[in-house]
Order: sequence, then structure tokens, then C-alpha cells
Amino acid sequence: MSDLDQDKLAGWLKQATAAELRAVEKFAGGQSNPTYRIETSAGNFVLRRKPFGQLLPSAHAVDREFRLISALSPTGFPVPRPIALCEDESVIGAVFYLMELVEGRTLWDGTLPDIPKPDRHAYYEAMVDTLAALHAIDHQAVGLGDFGPPGNYFERQIQRWTKQYRAAQTDDIAEVDKLIDWLPRTVPAQTRTAIIHGDYRIDNLIYAPTAPRVAAVLDWELTTIGDPLADFTYFAMNWAMPRDGRSGLAGLDLAAEGLPPLGAMVDRYCAASGRDALPDLHWYFAYNLFRLVGIVQGIKKRLIDGNASSSRAAEAVAKLRPLAQAAWAQARQAGATA
Repeated sequence: MSDLDQDKLAGWLKQATAAELRAVEKFAGGQSNPTYRIETSAGNFVLRRKPFGQLLPSAHAVDREFRLISALSPTGFPVPRPIALCEDESVIGAVFYLMELVEGRTLWDGTLPDIPKPDRHAYYEAMVDTLAALHAIDHQAVGLGDFGPPGNYFERQIQRWTKQYRAAQTDDIAEVDKLIDWLPRTVPAQTRTAIIHGDYRIDNLIYAPTAPRVAAVLDWELTTIGDPLADFTYFAMNWAMPRDGRSGLAGLDLAAEGLPPLGAMVDRYCAASGRDALPDLHWYFAYNLFRLVGIVQGIKKRLIDGNASSSRAAEAVAKLRPLAQAAWAQARQAGATA
């Protein structure tokens, strides 16, 4: 069963792809854009749609996701092949798109408990190499010259997430107010511009079934053009986040677990991207945690309004205040004062 009108979807699918709809199954997880497995006479696809109900401005832009993967797919970068975009909300009640279903492994836990210890470094190295490959793509050459506004990426993202946070705000959190004051006053200079994934973490990747190779990068909802350090430092933040069964690695004996230290990942990214070094990471960690606060606040608002996508929404919402506190702690390490 699903929450889609399968008769209307079947009619659209027949017209768009000449395939017959056989089954629809909603994937578990995914706090934002609901995602479904679509079985058809022509094979299996994935459908991504906007949530139903009232949405925040500029959020859940699945049409942007479709444009992005359509631009990247011909380059050989690992994204699912785009099939079709439907902007007619009368079909299922929301804008959606269809893409190929990439077979492989989703690794939900960054400690890689199902991967033999001697192989774990290679999975992280593939993750870093794939990110560096994304940042090396000429966004102008692939038709994405107008995909993001000009200017400092972090400056405009702080403005965006402040606006999103305020639009969805349900509580008064002192640390968030401090961050909203401090972050825009301390934005670092931007030295490079690239395609930004925006949520680059291990469970947004599909690895090849039996090898440490990234077969597809998923969930491009937050993609734009901006500072590639936003993506890398978001990834690097895993080493500062406590183990939580997802991406966090802090507190682990990395060597004993066969996991790479952050320094090795920084060195590999620098080598792949032609950098000598990276700046101090604490400001970037504070920013990334602030952005997570904005995302989780949006989930909380959708939960209250009754249109949160995932059954795990309440679990995510419980992290709102701790994330804000962690963000301010990183800001303090970057020089912020109370």
C-alpha cells in the first residue's frame, strides 16, 4: 500500500514511459522528500515527490533535483539515470520525478559493522574520492551556470537557514539566537566554487554490491552551486559527532575498528582537489550544525502540522536542542564569546 493515487500514477507512467505499473512501495526513512520503489513492466524505478500539504518557501524542490541529476548523468558521475519529471500536481497531489533504481548496498552505520575491518578504509576513501570528483565538475559546462546565486555561499546559506528556522520556529533556543548573530559576522572568504551536494553522508550513497565503489549518490534536495568546503566539512563533522548508529564516529578507537582518522581523509581530499591544506574546521562545524538545526526545526514543524514524511521524525526532533548546543560549542572553539 502507498499514499499515492495508483490509478492516476499508472496513467501518467504509461504516457511518459510506455510501461505498465505493477506495484508501489514507500521506502522507509527519508525525513523530507518521500521516496517510493515503483515496479513496472519495464523494470524498477524510484519516485521522489514533494510532501503533501503546506510547505516552506523554496523547500523540497524535487524539480531542482531532477535538473541536477540530468546534468550529472552524462558526465559519468554516479547518479541514478533520470527518467521523467511530472509538474502536474493533479497526478499524485505533488510534483515528482522518476529515476532508475540503482542496485547495491546502503550502509546506514558509519562504523561499517557489516564490512570486514581491513576493508573499511577503502569505503571511506571511495566516499572522499567521489566527493572530490563532484567538486571537479565544471558546473558551467554541464549547464548549471544559473543553478545557484553568485556571492559567498556560506553567507547566503546562513541567511536561508535563518529564514527557514524562523519560519518553522516552535521554541526559544538561546544557542540558536547566538548563532544567528555570530555566524554572519564571521563568514570566511570563499576561494572556490563547485556543485554542492548539501547532505553528503554515507547513508545517502549506494555502494556497489560487493566492492568499495560508490554506485550512486542520492538525495540531492539541498544541492546548489557554492563553496565545496561546505560538503567536505559536513562529511568531516562525522568525526566530531558521537556514535549514534548513523554517521557519528567520535569516541571510537578508530584504529581498532579499522576506520580512518580525520587527518587521513583531509589529506586525501586535499590531494584529489589540489589543495595544500584546509582551514580550521570549527567554524564550519558550527555552521553545519546550525544548518542541521534548521532542518530538524522544519521536521518538527511538519510533525506538529501532521505531514512529516518519516515515522522517525519524532526521534529526529528530540535532537533539536542538543544540536543547537553542539553548534554553539563549536562556535566557542572557533572564537565566539557568550
